[in-house]
Amino acid sequence: MRLIHLLAATALASAPLAAQDTPPPAPEFARIVDEGTNRSQVMVLAQQMTDVLGPRLTNSPAMRRAEDWAVAEFQRIGLSNVRKDGFDFGRGWSIERSSVRMVTPRPVQLTAIPIAWTPPVNATAPIIVAPMEKKEHFAAWRGKLAGKFVLVSPPGAPKEGTEPAFKRLSGEDIAKLDTYREPTWDPARNERTLAASTFEEDLDAFLKAEGAVGLVRKSYRDNKLLHGEGYQHRTGAQTPGIEIANEDYRRLARLAAMGQAPTLEVVSDVKFDDSNPQAYNILADIPGTDRTGSYVMAGAHFDSWVAGDGATDNAAGSAMVMEAARIIRASGIRPKRTIRFALWNGEEQSLYGSISYIEKYLARRPAPAAPQNSEQNYYGQTWRYPVTPLPGYRDLAAYFNIDNGSGKLRGIYAENNSAAVPILREWLSPFAPMGAGSVVFGRTGGTDHQFMAAVGLPAFQFIQDPLDYSSVTHHSNADTFDHLKPADMRQGAMVLAWMLIKAANADAPLPRNPIPRQPLPTDPFQTPDPNAE
Repeated sequence: MRLIHLLAATALASAPLAAQDTPPPAPEFARIVDEGTNRSQVMVLAQQMTDVLGPRLTNSPAMRRAEDWAVAEFQRIGLSNVRKDGFDFGRGWSIERSSVRMVTPRPVQLTAIPIAWTPPVNATAPIIVAPMEKKEHFAAWRGKLAGKFVLVSPPGAPKEGTEPAFKRLSGEDIAKLDTYREPTWDPARNERTLAASTFEEDLDAFLKAEGAVGLVRKSYRDNKLLHGEGYQHRTGAQTPGIEIANEDYRRLARLAAMGQAPTLEVVSDVKFDDSNPQAYNILADIPGTDRTGSYVMAGAHFDSWVAGDGATDNAAGSAMVMEAARIIRASGIRPKRTIRFALWNGEEQSLYGSISYIEKYLARRPAPAAPQNSEQNYYGQTWRYPVTPLPGYRDLAAYFNIDNGSGKLRGIYAENNSAAVPILREWLSPFAPMGAGSVVFGRTGGTDHQFMAAVGLPAFQFIQDPLDYSSVTHHSNADTFDHLKPADMRQGAMVLAWMLIKAANADAPLPRNPIPRQPLPTDPFQTPDPNAE
């Protein structure tokens, strides 16, 4: 018996080292899950974006630092062709410090924030409550606003909460998304929308002409949440602007209504930055073995507003995109098609970064008739025809986007692409035990896949558990690291990595919808309504 053991040991010792030390590779799915669970860096990436880099307003000094960090991080992960891809945006802007106090009839420190892209102010002045929501309201206040802080929002009443602030999707919730909504084409309504979209600029010019000290608006959420969104990034507003928490704003309005119009002391120490009007998307590749130029792509917007640290909107998605890149590189999987990763800029002001990428590399629409602000840029994108594909249009085989907070990925919107539904469902099926098996037919909008899908490309946004995204964190001062869910983000990065691998190695690109053509009016018998909004 000892001789048999000795012979066996001798045979093992003389076997080729490769046969002993190099086991066959694990399946691709197992490698992705192993890397994404046991060696995840997604929360480290998110912490760098939030606690360290902080809010990333497009073209601000903080965003410039964040752009450099993202380039270095993609290079550290081992990606190729890491680059900044520029587009015209406008001015930078940042907050140095701010303070808003009611000084009469009693001193109170108010919860407030400067409105983005408004000028600085250091002044003490009385308030006037002058709600204005359309240009027709200006006449009632002409000659009454000089030397005052003008409260332009209706005070309203506190809202009663009827839904839970924190929510995960049920199967029934997801099933409700699986619907088809017929598109409508109403040229008259489109024109009214574009005509009404200059109100922010019109109000700013009116207040400046009237000699107002500053504009004051009410937050759109209760519970002391602030946002500070502003959209005059092309030229900058002329009138200083601040947003005040609902509870404080209503107090000011009540005091004024009782004849005790308060006096405010406002210090808004903000700065414009005109050093470079270009904003930059960050792009990076994992090269494919197929040299035809075909590629698949994942993206999330990297910019944020400044009230919080831009954690759920959208450091979460950006970290999952970067972690998916790291997982694929670390797993040693070689894609057939190149995999491209994008951190978009200017999304918060109306998807400028992804629109720029489309217009440079994928497809173009006719230029607008006049320079556009953010709202016109957004709504006008799908109202201009014809759509002209560029040479790179056929190269993009699939695009996947993450931008609805840090909640678990539950599935994907198929964007009315019926031929893609069974393929997406098959690709997602291994993640059904982790909650991510649903494919719904319908569309979703408001983020960077939207205008790619709108020109017929196979571009998709994931369905995510909402958590407290819409109720609390979205654009708010509460959007900080503590609202991120580590287990959900690890799952999201793995799902994204897997979908990219499946799309990159598929025998054929995902099916596409037709390139859209100019539609006919949905109601050809509609008569003009003079009272239509």
